[in-house]
Amino acid sequence: MKIFIDADGCPVVEEAEAAAKKFGLECIIICDTSHEFYSNYSEIRTVSKGTDSADFALVNAVEKNDIAVTQDYGLAAMCLARGCIPINQNGVVYSEDNIDSMLFARYNSGRIRRNGGRLKGLPKRKNKQNRIFFENLCCLIAQYIK
Repeated sequence: MKIFIDADGCPVVEEAEAAAKKFGLECIIICDTSHEFYSNYSEIRTVSKGTDSADFALVNAVEKNDIAVTQDYGLAAMCLARGCIPINQNGVVYSEDNIDSMLFARYNSGRIRRNGGRLKGLPKRKNKQNRIFFENLCCLIAQYIK
């Protein structure tokens, strides 16, 4: 089991890396050239800047039972198809049971924006949310490495 982090815009890179370190798992941070990451623990894979380039690099690298940290529903769906376990920045594990409704919500939000509508943005992230993510990720890892 490895942990892959879709690091472009990910607010929980440090927490995901800490969970990997806690369980002695390999951690791979994937980003494009518009971001810079440094780590004493994780492998950093920087890909060319381009539409979804980091996403495609991640989905092509994951294997069955790896964990992918992403807030991108489309990437999560592709990871599920590969047997990978995607989890979002709030600690919600994507599954076959919830991914369709998330993709549909994303589609509807895009339609509203394309038609000139505006949607309320997310509130500022709190440290409590990062702790919840870390705890949920650790529980997920523990389920699979028994």
